Amino acid sequence: MKCLVCVLQQMLEETRTFVPTVSELSMYLYCFITLSLLPSGFTMLRAFSHTKGRCVLHHAKRWQHRKSVLAIRREDVNAWERRAPLAPKHVKELTKMGYKVLVQPSNRRAIHEKEYIKAGAIIQEDISEASLIIGVKRPPEDKLIPKKNYAFFSHTIKAQEANMPLLDEILKQEIRLFDYEKMVDHKGMRVVAFGKWAGVAGMINILHGLGLRFLALGHHTPFMHIGMAHNYRNSSQAVQAVRDAGYEISLGLMPKSVGPLTFVFTGTGNVSKGAQEMFSALPCEFVEPHELKEVSRSGDLRKVYGTVLSRHHHLVRKRDGQYDPADYDKHPENYISRFHIDVAPYTTCLINGIYWEQNSPRLLSRQDTQKLLVPVKSATGARDGCPELPHRLLAICDISADTGGSIEFMTECTTIDNPFCMYDADQHITHDSVEGSGILMCSIDNLPAQLPIEATEYFGDMLFPYIEEMLVSEGSEPLEKQNYSPVVRDAVIASNGSLTPKYQYIQKLRESREQAQLLKMSGEKRVLLLGSGYVSGPVLEYLTRDSNIGITVVSVMKEQLEQLTEKYRNVTPVHMDVLKHEEKLSSLVKNHDLVISLLPYSAHPFVAKKCIDHKVNLVTASYLTPAMKELQESVEAAGITVVSEMGLDPGLDHMLAMECIDKAKEVGATVISYTSFCGGLPAPEHSDNPLRYKFSWSPQGVLLNTVQSATYLKDGEIINIPAGGALLDSVTPMDFFPGLNLEGFPNRDSTKYAEPYGIQTARTLLRGTLRYKGYSRTMGGFVKLGLINPDPYPLLSSTTPPLTWKELMCKLVGIKSPAEHHVLKEAVFSKLDKDKSQLEAVEWLGLLGDEPVPAADSIIGALAKHMEMKLPFGTGERDMIVMRSEIGLRHPSGHLEDKFIDLVVYGDNKGYSAMAKTVGYPAAIAAKMVLDGEITAKGMVIPLTKNVYGPILERVRAEGIMYSTRSIIKQ
Repeated sequence: MKCLVCVLQQMLEETRTFVPTVSELSMYLYCFITLSLLPSGFTMLRAFSHTKGRCVLHHAKRWQHRKSVLAIRREDVNAWERRAPLAPKHVKELTKMGYKVLVQPSNRRAIHEKEYIKAGAIIQEDISEASLIIGVKRPPEDKLIPKKNYAFFSHTIKAQEANMPLLDEILKQEIRLFDYEKMVDHKGMRVVAFGKWAGVAGMINILHGLGLRFLALGHHTPFMHIGMAHNYRNSSQAVQAVRDAGYEISLGLMPKSVGPLTFVFTGTGNVSKGAQEMFSALPCEFVEPHELKEVSRSGDLRKVYGTVLSRHHHLVRKRDGQYDPADYDKHPENYISRFHIDVAPYTTCLINGIYWEQNSPRLLSRQDTQKLLVPVKSATGARDGCPELPHRLLAICDISADTGGSIEFMTECTTIDNPFCMYDADQHITHDSVEGSGILMCSIDNLPAQLPIEATEYFGDMLFPYIEEMLVSEGSEPLEKQNYSPVVRDAVIASNGSLTPKYQYIQKLRESREQAQLLKMSGEKRVLLLGSGYVSGPVLEYLTRDSNIGITVVSVMKEQLEQLTEKYRNVTPVHMDVLKHEEKLSSLVKNHDLVISLLPYSAHPFVAKKCIDHKVNLVTASYLTPAMKELQESVEAAGITVVSEMGLDPGLDHMLAMECIDKAKEVGATVISYTSFCGGLPAPEHSDNPLRYKFSWSPQGVLLNTVQSATYLKDGEIINIPAGGALLDSVTPMDFFPGLNLEGFPNRDSTKYAEPYGIQTARTLLRGTLRYKGYSRTMGGFVKLGLINPDPYPLLSSTTPPLTWKELMCKLVGIKSPAEHHVLKEAVFSKLDKDKSQLEAVEWLGLLGDEPVPAADSIIGALAKHMEMKLPFGTGERDMIVMRSEIGLRHPSGHLEDKFIDLVVYGDNKGYSAMAKTVGYPAAIAAKMVLDGEITAKGMVIPLTKNVYGPILERVRAEGIMYSTRSIIKQ
């Protein structure tokens, strides 16, 4: 056959018609496409020269690549490793192309050396001549040759501890490492893998294992005639054995007491497809996952059932129970798996083909498995000699062999020598047997080695198109000068003594693991969470993502504690009133590394003193009050960090302001005004009560805010509003979102932020609270009646006879109890200055009726508890957070700019409220930063510096808390 260039030249230059044969044409097209796809292809074509009608293609190629030598190294790490990266047919093609191929001798290799010699290879021990050395598995460190190209499965991309010495040696010897596992196409799909044959071998093995397990449970089954995959010369023989077993199943020879058998395949890649291919040799029917329950109970015993599980079948977002593939790819940590609930209870055998990524949900945990080990009742019932199964889930074939991955309790792979073990979830132990309690496990990490010849040919077919571009480069040359295709370039883990940019994360993973190991040696991180209210959910959800954090939750709300303990792992409940058990609180603080207080702000100084005594860090979402500031010196002397104002308002408002202010200062601008209003509200469609308000966080805190004093700066003038309710007379309409009909009033002392914000140049400085129009008027009525009173009120103590609201109101308006309803109503109406809307609110809340007043220390405490019962968010109702900040800037050029920052967050109908998210996540993130050493400052800390607010703003965005900014330039 003529060479490609000869044919092209002949076709272009000869005037007569040239007609190649069909076989010639096929080969020419194959060569042309292959060469053109390779980075060096067109260069190679251009290098071909023809003189006097004589082709010198092969001479040119041999001259051009005279130093390009390929070596296939001997597999010497595992006794079962009989594969090679290329088969003789691939070697033959390479030698035809003019390359020299060396093959290290090995009697263990499944393909005999004679076949490689026939293909043109040279069998020799010394492979130092090669520019590219390829294998299947890793070489020993002492066999590495400096400054060479190596290609093999390195198992380093997750910073696997066992292979880090190898990676260190590769870096030390300036080797360029190509990892087959990272050779992927533009969709991220692997293009070089043994995947199919791992699935085929894994399926054969687990069918063999099921035969042994059924026998141990008292049942002979057709699976007993299936052997381990390596007992067959090739897969065709294995298929026949499986078909023979399937024939017996189709005859009804499966024991009736074991019931229908169901097999679940996870993943849709080559691993899963290979397993399904072998499974299809049985009399099988594939069903949808939701049909498993039915077929597991009443399916036909003359066949087996299979289902293929994809992500959308079992993954749901924590906050709303939905699955969004794009969101999952970005934030897998926000999802959980329902596999143990919806699928596993109806599964006989799980064939797992998915790899687990850090922060993604696991398929099965130990706790999940404990719940699955319950007896199964068969339709026929059990009798002597025909026992029922101990539980439905009998076996797991973890083909991914990803230790500590999607199957959490699979912490050590099995081997071809010892392929099975039993996992006892109750005892959390494994034992090398097919007998006893538990689940049969098979997790061999080199399955394709059991079918080595077919696996070698399959793998070689996938690898061969990329060999040449790896081969023609020298490992000592700079990576930047190599003209690799994206598939090959992205698979370079290390080169010239360094990790490539794409894989520098490996070093960070190593450092993180080392830090975690040091931490583990000293025990897990221990967090004490005080309070189990609305905000605790996101705090626990975020922190429990780290399995190395143990959390103790303390609350007076026993039911809430039980719910939290059931929902979140690694949580210990303590039922007590913190303020009434000082010694117990002190003991708890002492035994933890960090305290998060979600108690009312008035309790924080009390908690902080305990933290100071025991030198334990503290995080709160509340204001840094004067009482807390008084502890500044004590906090610094104790050498601890106390983080305050780490919620929404205060918290995110500070961070958004400082991000804008710091950026303005970077361009030389000065701040001339700053106003910020924030409010937690019911969504408009749920604001259907006289208060236009419902509670998604501490009602007492909301009520107290209405009687606080306030100070702010307006056009250079300081405005003071006294405490006691005058704040409600300073309400102004807010029309930046006209459709919401909002009003706002000042919040505490705004002027104190001029110095911390670094905006002493501002002539207006105002921070305020947002509510729907009418809220302030209603609250004003409560103030008039004396209901917003935080002073102790002994008559409401739990140790005194209970009062009704009617009796309490009589006392507050100064009339004798009991009083007729109309008499009390008139007295209240008079106290309210004849304001009908305020009276309607009092009546709507039942404050003139005979309902008992909740026991409390104060009247405001009782009202808060009452409102929490009367004004909760109902099922399906959601809340809303609205924040608007406006910052006026003067630039060095003299022109003015107004910056607008808008934050609008809605709660989730079936998940967390907007308030819980915007308070809980910042507090949790800050706590994690303290635990991880990201916040190291000692003393009182609020989020005003970039090293604190920067990471938090980035991480809250990842939790779905989004904000927008815009500007208006004025001349």
